[in-house]
Amino acid sequence: MFVHVETRRRPRWHWATLLVVTVCVMCFVGLALTPATQRVSLLLEWGTVPANIFDPHQALLPQLTDPALLRLFTALFIHVTWLHLLSNLLFLAIFGLPGERALGSLRFLLLFAVGGIVANLIGALSLTGVRLPIIGCSGAVSAVVGTYVALFPRARLGLVLPLGLYLEFVRVPAFLLIGLWVLLQLLFSYAGASYGAYVWWAHIGGFLFGVVFALFSRDAIARRLRG
Repeated sequence: MFVHVETRRRPRWHWATLLVVTVCVMCFVGLALTPATQRVSLLLEWGTVPANIFDPHQALLPQLTDPALLRLFTALFIHVTWLHLLSNLLFLAIFGLPGERALGSLRFLLLFAVGGIVANLIGALSLTGVRLPIIGCSGAVSAVVGTYVALFPRARLGLVLPLGLYLEFVRVPAFLLIGLWVLLQLLFSYAGASYGAYVWWAHIGGFLFGVVFALFSRDAIARRLRG
């Protein structure tokens, strides 16, 4: 394992994953209760619309100071279908809860936010001129997955599976769950949300950001676990 340190520290309450889940659910409910025409306006206003952020005929560096780049962050919390929301939050819980215990809540929240912004930035650059909004926290979840796998490549994660009338606790290799994550993303590429652009580069960028984040953070994480 990349990081494995015995610790005697008292367990702490980890709040970052719960905060992200709560905000995503609240935004989803708010959008669901909004009239359809107004909902589209909100998606275009707060989603990452590549055509509204980057002009391919202008220099890139000055555009990186545009306040419109705030949408790279706000887009992370927007979902318009329950399947899209649940799939993201499910894998956020699977990888995020153990990841937050290792990273700490503040560092985990930084990973989610910055990883999601970088993922959306890469997605927007790959779709310059597109007028559909990039929405959802898939890129941020990809960053969380990338960090967790880089830190614990041989980890087995505990899951509770419904087997008939019983619930069975099983431990599943992390890489198997990553394969399921990729499969779900492929599904969304053919039957995804009604709005928005599905961007493979955003997911790849988020995952690679997570791996780099783990490489630069592993010493600090090891010190934290030692207490």
